[in-house]
Amino acid sequence: MSLIPPVAPRRPVVLKQHGDTRIDDYLWLRERDNPEVLAYLQAENAYADAVLAPLKPLQDQLYDEIKARIKEDDSSVPYRLGHYRYYSRFHTGQQYPVLCRQALSDDAPEEVLLDVNALARGREFMAVGEFEISPDGHLLAYTTDSTGYRQYQLRVKDLRTGKLLVFKRDRVTSVAWALDNDTLFFTTEDKQTKRSNQLWRHTLSKGETRLIHEEKDERFGVDVYQTRSEGWLVYQIGSHTTSEIRLLPANRPTARWKTLLRRKAKVQYTVDHRGEHFWLRINDQGRNYRLVTVPVSDPAPANWTEILPERADVMLEGIDLFKDFLVCHERINALNQLVITDLRTQTSHTVAFDEPAYSLGTEANAEWDTTVYRFSYESMTLPETVYDYDMATRVRIERKRRPVLGDFDPARYTSERIWANATDGTRIPISLVYRKDQRHQQAQPMWLEGYGAYGIPNDVYFSSARLSLLDRGVIYAVAHVRGGGDLGETWHDAGKMQHKMNSYTDFIACAEHLFAQGYTAPDRLIIEGGSAGGLLMGAVINLRPDLCRLAILDVPFLDALTTMQDASLPLTVGEYEEWGNPNKKTEYGWIRAWSPYDMLRPGNYPALLVKTAFNDSQVMYWEPAKYVAKLRTLKTDPNPLLFMTNMGAGHGGASGRFDRLREIAVDYSVALTHHLGALTAE
Repeated sequence: MSLIPPVAPRRPVVLKQHGDTRIDDYLWLRERDNPEVLAYLQAENAYADAVLAPLKPLQDQLYDEIKARIKEDDSSVPYRLGHYRYYSRFHTGQQYPVLCRQALSDDAPEEVLLDVNALARGREFMAVGEFEISPDGHLLAYTTDSTGYRQYQLRVKDLRTGKLLVFKRDRVTSVAWALDNDTLFFTTEDKQTKRSNQLWRHTLSKGETRLIHEEKDERFGVDVYQTRSEGWLVYQIGSHTTSEIRLLPANRPTARWKTLLRRKAKVQYTVDHRGEHFWLRINDQGRNYRLVTVPVSDPAPANWTEILPERADVMLEGIDLFKDFLVCHERINALNQLVITDLRTQTSHTVAFDEPAYSLGTEANAEWDTTVYRFSYESMTLPETVYDYDMATRVRIERKRRPVLGDFDPARYTSERIWANATDGTRIPISLVYRKDQRHQQAQPMWLEGYGAYGIPNDVYFSSARLSLLDRGVIYAVAHVRGGGDLGETWHDAGKMQHKMNSYTDFIACAEHLFAQGYTAPDRLIIEGGSAGGLLMGAVINLRPDLCRLAILDVPFLDALTTMQDASLPLTVGEYEEWGNPNKKTEYGWIRAWSPYDMLRPGNYPALLVKTAFNDSQVMYWEPAKYVAKLRTLKTDPNPLLFMTNMGAGHGGASGRFDRLREIAVDYSVALTHHLGALTAE
């Protein structure tokens, strides 16, 4: 195979807006059905394969050792719903889980509800989305995506016979049962823009499907779910900044949906139910949300009772409501905490955790009348651990710690939380993990990742695959830059719209702090991000191409300005509230100032590994394709520029667990090898 990089033909298109003129030589790469486009992607794949061929032994070594840490015949902790325990399990050698249940009696036989391996047979990709059991336990409504485009088909399975019902529907985004076990509500997305925009009601016994509502405002998406109390169905309509919720008694599926609180610009809320009250988490009095109760009989704001006020230093991220208990998910100082309230006594307590950086996850808590709350905990040194916490007795029971096979010992590793100063003086948290006996005084190889968008916290997590880096002396770090939700909604606000540049300068400040503190150096630094994190990488490289030795960009959002000008693409209109609307001159200027594709300039760049997927519906393949094609004409350095397209997957990469490990092994081999001018492999 040739070691000469592919050259994409230039076909200039003049783009003019707001007095600004741009020449786009590679707009034609958007022509998905053009044979030349496919040929170009295949040529880039062949070139990457040729360059990486000498790394194949290292890739195989990494894959084998990463796979060897996985317990292949593993299963999840069962959770109770109705008269059954539900769980999933993997078989040795199989890519996908088998979804099962068992009646509560100990000698009951296992029922296989879905064997995802069977669903995936003959396909490159398979993912299960919705998985909703009818109230009587007889029917399963589930959705599957067989391409990676995140376009799901709804089917209903009769669990008594094992047969699929005739009814099916494409492009389904959410599902909820009514209490009659015969009525199924679901939402669907628009075929082109992929905006979830319609609510439907299907009656199984009659075979009738009726459109209940269509959301016309292109900024808003919709979904439907049932409250844990089983009292109400919730139809949530929301944009990036505004919410509206409509409610329906779950036992009256043909009744009229009623609006709880009409949409008001920049007011967002979520709802739960208990007895005679709805519980609203709402940001009407501050960005970090407060908690109020609302009478079911008369939900007018005059009748609201405040349970928790909005607090400037505490983000109320969500609530879990039970018959006698309330669980508040709070974030303070960039860390999660759980606050439990006994609603019978009105006493509260906090569940404490003592590591410097960790994350919490909500597990299946399907039962309404319970004292047990199930959550997961993990850190950069401890694998995901599932706990049952008795909210009454305050006793925590470990139900399962994800097994890591081999000689893994958490005591060999340590994590830290340090803070960098941004250009405006804001303190930016950085989380680090490394192997203790591999920590040296001199600068070490470091992998620094970032995200910083949509108000999504970039919480730390454990990775058994990552041990292959740590055991070779690599320090792994996470920069919690503004734009994410790591320190609440104000942290998000400070890194979006006109403030988006903060995300990029924050990341650079984190890297500079790590240099100053002796953790690493520019010639030892690898930076990595995916999706909006890939955007972060692209913008950082443009601002500071000397910052690192290697950058890995996974499904990166790089052609931001052109994409945000095309309202026909998925996500575009809704994301005007995150990046800005380029149809407005001022907001066009915001995006123009940092759009990675548009800001490429002649000069030296670090080694780059850019990855995409042909069926990506979130960030289209052509964004990184255009970026790479353009950069090949501008870079003046000898550093490798590799572009890889997974032709059978979507935004999340490979769906099979072993296929995903292969992708990780490629990334790690590039990071560890001297072949790409980065590091020396062991």
